[in-house]
Amino acid sequence: MSGVRSRSSRDKRSEGNTAAHMLRSRDGFEEGEVETKGMIFMSKDFIKELDEAESFADIFELVKHAVWKTVEEGRAGLELGLMELGMHRDGFVGGFYPVGSNIIVMNKTPLKTILENDEGMFKPYVFHILLHEYLHSLGYFDEETTKKLTYLISREMLGSTHIATRMSLGYIPKLLYPSRNWKLPDTEMELVPDFDRSSRTYIE
Repeated sequence: MSGVRSRSSRDKRSEGNTAAHMLRSRDGFEEGEVETKGMIFMSKDFIKELDEAESFADIFELVKHAVWKTVEEGRAGLELGLMELGMHRDGFVGGFYPVGSNIIVMNKTPLKTILENDEGMFKPYVFHILLHEYLHSLGYFDEETTKKLTYLISREMLGSTHIATRMSLGYIPKLLYPSRNWKLPDTEMELVPDFDRSSRTYIE
């Protein structure tokens, strides 16, 4: 992906950029609702690439491509950390971006659970979490705006019925999105090596 850029504004909803236009011009975003409009960039090749991804890095490249293709924004130099953040009766945190950092953190616990119980959901889930947190890293800190943009980008690239798109509409009801002030627990973090470009198996 060439020509990567990112804007420094913290309130991107007010900008005259592609994302702001996308948010204004697309309707039909509500919990539990799947719209069929607006699939501009959806291709079987992109869906196939996600299906055939072999690593976190492969999926993240697709995330970056999707964001660049739809809202023309991006950044480099992010890392991925895996932490055991647990799963609780009231819900679980899928991922988190510490504001001002260069790292996306994913909860290792649900990754293992999904692999054990529904392997077909694993890649769409990773795509969804990485896309959501990547948008945070680009300066989209308002949670509702980020949720909506995650949905719109997923719908544009994967179609309205793809499971990753449906995840943006509450397909996993107990998936929580912590606020920007949420503090990571003091627990061990496993850094995924060469996250930006090299291969690595998902969970050892």
